[in-house]
Amino acid sequence: MQILHPSSVPVQRYIEKVADVERYRPDHCPQCEVRDPLTGHGFYSRTLVDLDFDGVIRVRRYLCNSCSRTTSLLPDCALPWLRFSISVIARFLVARLLRGVTLLAAARAAGQETMPYQRGQFWMRRFQKQARTLSLALAARVAPPAAPEFVSRALRMLEFIGWIAAHRFLFAQLRVHLLGWPACLARYW
Repeated sequence: MQILHPSSVPVQRYIEKVADVERYRPDHCPQCEVRDPLTGHGFYSRTLVDLDFDGVIRVRRYLCNSCSRTTSLLPDCALPWLRFSISVIARFLVARLLRGVTLLAAARAAGQETMPYQRGQFWMRRFQKQARTLSLALAARVAPPAAPEFVSRALRMLEFIGWIAAHRFLFAQLRVHLLGWPACLARYW
C-alpha cells in the first residue's frame, strides 16, 4: 500500500528528507489499523520525471509487525504507477484540453519537447475517461463550475483546488486516481 508523503519541496529535498527512518514513520498501519509504529523496511527505487528532475528516487518502505504487509511513503508529487509527476501531466492536460493547443505545444508547456505523441494521447484518454468521476469526487471540495462537458469541469476544479492538494484528497481514501487506476487494479477500487 502507498501513502503520500506531503512534500511541498522539490524532489531533491524529498530525497534528503526520507533518508531518516524516524522522521515520517506512520504511527499505525493503514491496512490493518493496528496502533503500533511501523518498522523501517528499506527502500525501493522508481523513476520520476518532474519539471526540473529526471532520475531515480528512493521510496521509503515500512513493515507492519502485526499483518506483515508493507507501506510505502510516496512523494505526493508522484502518481502511483506512472513515471511522470503530477506537475508535468497537469501542464500537458491544461495546455491541450483547456487551451486547445497542439500536442507538440502541450508537450513543450510540460517541459517535454521530445515526448512521443503516444504518451500525450495516453494521458488524455485516461483523463477523459476519469473526468466524470473526478468531477463528482472533487465536488466535496469545490462547487462544480459551469462547463460544457466533464473534461473542462474537472480540469477547472483541479486548477482551483490545486493538482497536488486534489491528489492528496482523492488518494487519502482511494477515491479516484487522477488518470484512472491501471487495469490490473481497477477491479479492487
